[in-house]
Amino acid sequence: MAEIMHGRKALSSNPLKSSAPLGASLAYLGMAGSVPLLHGSQGCTSFALTLAVRHFKEAIPMQTTAMDEIATILGGPSNLEEALLNLTKRMKPSFIGIASTALVETRGEDIVGALKLIIAARPELQGVKIVYASAPDYDGAMEDGWSKATAAIMDALVEPADGVPAPAPFVNLLPGVNQTPADIEELVELIESFGLGVVVLPDISGSLDGVVPDAYTATTFGGTTVQQVAGMSRALHTIAIGEHMRRPAEILRDRFGVAGTLFPTLTGLEPNDRLISLLTALSGRPAPARLRRQRSQLVDAMLDGHFHFGGRRVAIAADPDLLYGMSMVFGGMGAEIVTAVSSTSHSPLLARVPAEQVVVGDLSDFEDLAAAAGAELLVTNSHGRQAAERLGLPHLRVGFPIFDRLGTAHRRLVGYRGTRDFIFEVANIVLANLPHHHPEDFARIPGEEAHYGHAVPATH
Repeated sequence: MAEIMHGRKALSSNPLKSSAPLGASLAYLGMAGSVPLLHGSQGCTSFALTLAVRHFKEAIPMQTTAMDEIATILGGPSNLEEALLNLTKRMKPSFIGIASTALVETRGEDIVGALKLIIAARPELQGVKIVYASAPDYDGAMEDGWSKATAAIMDALVEPADGVPAPAPFVNLLPGVNQTPADIEELVELIESFGLGVVVLPDISGSLDGVVPDAYTATTFGGTTVQQVAGMSRALHTIAIGEHMRRPAEILRDRFGVAGTLFPTLTGLEPNDRLISLLTALSGRPAPARLRRQRSQLVDAMLDGHFHFGGRRVAIAADPDLLYGMSMVFGGMGAEIVTAVSSTSHSPLLARVPAEQVVVGDLSDFEDLAAAAGAELLVTNSHGRQAAERLGLPHLRVGFPIFDRLGTAHRRLVGYRGTRDFIFEVANIVLANLPHHHPEDFARIPGEEAHYGHAVPATH
């Protein structure tokens, strides 16, 4: 088991984690006709909005209550009410997801109570579903905010089944914040190949997958509908990905009796074998032939790629669940995790990371530890690019944000195919950074001649 070490610095000089309100906002973007609303200052939202736009390269309908100095001192319910009325009138959303920020949480506002009074007093708000999640910046990172927003959506919208069966059998899919739109599409396709329907929450595969709509819309133009969320209590089973999705899965289990299975990661051979076994049992169908072929391709990729993973010294910095998933793939392929840095300590999976220590810290800690450990590959988000340049090491970009590469939304890391592609990506980075020897690199031995880079006996 890895030893969890907490940094003792007074401040983060090169932050690794992104805030919980940003994670909550991204989860709200997985709802159809949605507008995320951050209750706090304008700056809180502008930073989150900038990161989201740079990462997805898409228009993000994120809004703010824009609290100023007076509202901060006297209270912000009036700002919240004004924002809700303006959004409803101008953008006409079917769903508004509110996330708190450190500003209002530190002040100690009763946001839940104020929201109930606002909705009751304003008939203009009756036609829109409004959900609130407490996600202050100082409590966790993106994984935590995503989880809290998903749980809040379920608390507000899922309705009891009351013994009424679903028209067709389906499962609930609860992807984590680390799943890309392409990951979600891959999993939906996989589940549907067993003859099962699927309801995804949150579903960013339609709202953040990089399509150009036929007409302008001020809200999200994809995602899960309110009606689909209401019917999640009728599912056969719930599939959750990542430890941070445990609480949403438990809501469906404890409150509505929907059994669930949590997969810490779906990158790798073993977890995907378990997923296929689960879907086979739920559907009563054997795995399709194409999945068997994809598994065989992954095994072949593992055989081809292990030469480039084996013994490689790898440094990883990410949110807890992503750190665990990446470390298991690298460790399973024979690499050595010499540095593991997590943004928070909120996941029990950290103790299972195949490294001697997991340091809860920032990218400055990551750079220092990687240099001291003699790392050969850095694995983290785009903010780690300066560390890679200073250390002269290759940099594999994972997590959020990735803003200096295109196609992030279409990058697939789950399933047999996603794992196969990831192995090739890593192996190609290693191959591209191998030292190439030239004839002049070899020392001449008296009485011998250098021939094509190899010392051969001289002829007489």
